[in-house]
Amino acid sequence: MKLSYRTIKHLILWTPTITIGLWEYVRHTVLLPYVSMDLGNLLAPVIVFLVSVTLLRKLFAMLESTQEELQRERMMKAALEEREQLARELHDGISQSLFLLSVKLDKLDRADCGEEARAVSAGIRETIRRVYDDIRQSIASLRSMPMPGDFSWMASIEALGGEVADAGIQFECSGRLPDRLLTNKEKVELLAIVREAVLNARKHANARTIRVAMEPSAGGGFRCEIADDGVGLDESRLAAFDRYGIRMMRSRAGEMGWDFSIRSEPDGGTTVAVEKADRAKRTSRAEETVRAGRAKR
Repeated sequence: MKLSYRTIKHLILWTPTITIGLWEYVRHTVLLPYVSMDLGNLLAPVIVFLVSVTLLRKLFAMLESTQEELQRERMMKAALEEREQLARELHDGISQSLFLLSVKLDKLDRADCGEEARAVSAGIRETIRRVYDDIRQSIASLRSMPMPGDFSWMASIEALGGEVADAGIQFECSGRLPDRLLTNKEKVELLAIVREAVLNARKHANARTIRVAMEPSAGGGFRCEIADDGVGLDESRLAAFDRYGIRMMRSRAGEMGWDFSIRSEPDGGTTVAVEKADRAKRTSRAEETVRAGRAKR
């Protein structure tokens, strides 16, 4: 039976008082001929101590567990409200503006204008369509992404694979990362990187197969690779300013202290790799950074 927060607090407050009261009652009504006053006074704090290290210790552990659960619920509620607000802003703001712009382009098409203007209009319309599709996908991802601490990592990857399979693309997953290896923050950030890489392969690379490979390392690290057999991209264009998806993945990995790399070539597919070094490597890198800073000074 799970006790409420209020009940646990009342038990913690009243248990020492009730213990002393019961001891004094039993001592004066039953044990008085056998236990002297001095011995009874000496046993009273001992009994309270024993009750504290047994019953009260468990009650305090239950209280801490309840407080942590309440804190997680508040954090999850705040995160969910923030997501919903962002989704509404995307829908009510950017989506409606794009729709209005599309309507104005329709009017422009009906106007008497040259072929060059019509070609420009068609290009703008295609761009609007792609941006609108991206926003719809972003809204769906915001509302479907599991909450921190409330989902299994492998279940999330399987769900992402189901989305890809629904689009007619073969999804392959090898290896696994146990939930205990990743913190809640790491689950969210790594899933966002994997999702972005998969969506890029589906929307822009015309990939037929997407493979996700994962493996833990002995020192608490991991490596995750997302590879596709799509059209690929010239290496010189990977750092282009308009590659927002790549910039987002690189930024997320950098904030978490992970290594991020991407390999691609025309008609050769693309491979995105995220790696968290094991503890020994992270310690070595930190020491090298400190030595480099001292050398500069």
